[in-house]
Amino acid sequence: MHEEEIIVVVSAKVAFRYFSYCLNNVALPPPSSRPAVAGTPTQAMTCSAFPTPAALPTRRLSEHFADADQWTHRQFGAVQLGDRRRTRRVETLVAAWARHPGASIPQACAGQSYACKAAYYLLAQPHVTPDVLQQPHREQVRAALQEPGTFLLLEDTTEVIWPKTGQRRAGLGPVGQGAAASQGVLLHSVIAARWTAGAEPASTRRPPVPVLGLLDQQFYLRVPIPATEKALAYNPYQRRQKRARESDLWTNSLRQLEAPPTHARWVVVADRGADIHTHLQYCQQRGLGFVVRSAQDRALVDPSSGASAGRLRAQASTWPPCGQFSLPLRTRPGAPKRDVVLQLSFSPLLALRAPQRPGFSTGRGDPVRCGAVRVWEAGTDGRAPALEWLLLCDQAAQDVTQALACVQQYASRWLIEDFHKALKSGVRIERLQLHTGPRLFAAIALLSVVALALVDLREQVHQMPAQSAEQAGLSETALAVLRRCTAKPLQTGRDVWQAIAQLGGHLSRVKDRLPGWQTLWKGLMTLRLLVTGFRFAVYSP
Repeated sequence: MHEEEIIVVVSAKVAFRYFSYCLNNVALPPPSSRPAVAGTPTQAMTCSAFPTPAALPTRRLSEHFADADQWTHRQFGAVQLGDRRRTRRVETLVAAWARHPGASIPQACAGQSYACKAAYYLLAQPHVTPDVLQQPHREQVRAALQEPGTFLLLEDTTEVIWPKTGQRRAGLGPVGQGAAASQGVLLHSVIAARWTAGAEPASTRRPPVPVLGLLDQQFYLRVPIPATEKALAYNPYQRRQKRARESDLWTNSLRQLEAPPTHARWVVVADRGADIHTHLQYCQQRGLGFVVRSAQDRALVDPSSGASAGRLRAQASTWPPCGQFSLPLRTRPGAPKRDVVLQLSFSPLLALRAPQRPGFSTGRGDPVRCGAVRVWEAGTDGRAPALEWLLLCDQAAQDVTQALACVQQYASRWLIEDFHKALKSGVRIERLQLHTGPRLFAAIALLSVVALALVDLREQVHQMPAQSAEQAGLSETALAVLRRCTAKPLQTGRDVWQAIAQLGGHLSRVKDRLPGWQTLWKGLMTLRLLVTGFRFAVYSP
């Protein structure tokens, strides 16, 4: 028996003993509404501990996440794999991962040999690809993007690494600095989120945003430089432009999108890796906005005459500060936790000169017309490197409010960093034991949606309005168990999720920050175990 299974058994037994003496003090739902209990403590529970939530914010990924079966059916119930049984197998596997993020495939299958073999067989099919598995989920995201409003398209790449232990896994490429010691894939994702800030930002910190889901995901394998390109004595740059390159990931992720509707604005938000002239140009051609951190000290031209206008960073240093704001920074490698005062400035309309391309001289292409916002830390004490952002925006800011909104939108990019952390620390994709790249990619495609739902769970709690506890998304039984465990009245939805966070280890002191996704996830898993033990205590003979 695995260690995780032993924990489940012990937790169920402890919950059974705890709730055996307090049954008379907990209000149970009517007998007709009590679901039947299936399985044993070491088997996967087929019934859900959380029925359909009565009222939750609509059109966000973590909606109904407390009910793993309903949430999974909503995200993957329309997967087209040629056989309804395969679709049900996908739903069963993802629902198990939603209940126990980070579980291996045998653990997700509760140690059942047939279910485990069926899951391995499903992931081994050549037509079970990431695009096919995520298709219904992405269609829901695209449908939500058609609504009025502003939406952020958060884009970034991360390395997924599997150490080389014994035989190399087929279908993977070199990653990191040690190509001979590790293998993996570059995972490029685009996350869609709804921008909820008003016309005038209420604070300098970015507001919580409802995450809609994954809009696109690419798996890129690095390959050695072709021998013909190495042997080319003249202009190897032209050959390099004709083959697939890592820089193409940024633009390829947007090619599947149609132009945004007239009543909606889509803003691509990315770090310095997206500071590519062709990428920015493509965004403008498709009617997409962008907020991208500058990585290149680009040459400028006059927007009207086309004459040379100097360099971007030299021009940015001359813009006068128009405001300032404070920002708390978390502890980073080589930099302690501190509060910084940042200066803010913005530019008029700029024109970024086109770089040199094969067959064209420098500046022969169309310039990219955009604005820029500079944020920097003045008067540092030398304990840490000074903070500075130079953001390229598709629209030039007209006042401090618009410039600050661009800064807040760029700060929302941290959501995709949390998504990468949830992939590696939460659902633990780098511990998958599948032996080929395509099988790993199929499993990662499923786990990516679960990981993103964990991140959106935190955003949902931070946005939780002053609604009643019964509208927080828990069943009557789960809410009664939670109230008994915490010995608190739990009047509002925020009280409910604060209590769940306490089960995950959050101290909930006055000066403590709101709980993160890891704490909420651990608390939700603990509550599910307590509800399972409670039901065993109720329905056992």
